[in-house]
Amino acid sequence: MTTELITQNLVELEVPGTDRKAVVRELAQRLVEAGRVTDLDTFLADIDAREAQMPTGLEGGIGIPHCRSAAVTTPSLAFGRSSAGVDFGAEDGPAKLIFLIAAPEGGGEQHMTVLAALARRLVRAEFKKTLTEATDPAELAAYIREEVSP
Repeated sequence: MTTELITQNLVELEVPGTDRKAVVRELAQRLVEAGRVTDLDTFLADIDAREAQMPTGLEGGIGIPHCRSAAVTTPSLAFGRSSAGVDFGAEDGPAKLIFLIAAPEGGGEQHMTVLAALARRLVRAEFKKTLTEATDPAELAAYIREEVSP
């Protein structure tokens, strides 16, 4: 049985605060609770190292923090929404939609496939509108799965 990339418990309809590290920690904690990340501190250090190379904010209010990490057991995606916005370094301002992509260290290119699929969908107004307006975490997870599954 393959593990779903994203499930309802990996969706946060309103992340608390506007601090990038705190928001990433909040989403990462969901991955830990779901048994997809074995060591929160290692995973967060790997995310920080990736962020230091290049900001992961995209135009249009999107943040896609991601990394490969030995602490990740299965390719996963956590999603958070922020009405206040979180700075992920995009030139046009803070992110309202945040996707945390976690890939196992030796996990091949699957996270790049997910990243590419997300990037393609995020230029569609309809995709962003659905992500912004959804009120049910289970429906939101199913929608994201359907859209980004390879």
